[in-house]
Amino acid sequence: MVKQKQHSRPLAQNRKASHDYYILDTVEAGLSLTGTEIKSVRAARINLKDGFAQIRNNEAWLMNVHISPYDQGNQFNHDPLRNRKLLLHKKEIKRLEQETSKKGVTLVPLKVYLKHGFAKVLLGIAQGKRDYDKRESIKRRDQEREIRRTLKNY
Repeated sequence: MVKQKQHSRPLAQNRKASHDYYILDTVEAGLSLTGTEIKSVRAARINLKDGFAQIRNNEAWLMNVHISPYDQGNQFNHDPLRNRKLLLHKKEIKRLEQETSKKGVTLVPLKVYLKHGFAKVLLGIAQGKRDYDKRESIKRRDQEREIRRTLKNY
């Protein structure tokens, strides 16, 4: 019997990342969460907007990602903005460290989703866009939308 892939919708997406950065490459990493954090993530109460990842002491950390406290969590609730460890292989961490050592390159969380019951984050190796690059991409997107609109009418 053939196993089917388990696809689930993203619990959180960082839509602003593609506007602010060029995404050079992506890496999937596991998230190390506490009991009440995973319950909040499953309820899609997570915000990636200002988040980023760093490599410190040969470990990957997810910073500034807000996971709301679990409603029924009482005293066992967590700090919403605490740093969370990313689960990656040593080779992946070394590669990410080399990539981010370049000027203007950073790690940005793009999506959080569940895969086989485990919380995963899709990290993007990203390079920042300048203001004129952002305007150019907005202009290109509007032109493509206009072309699709005119082709639809014919």
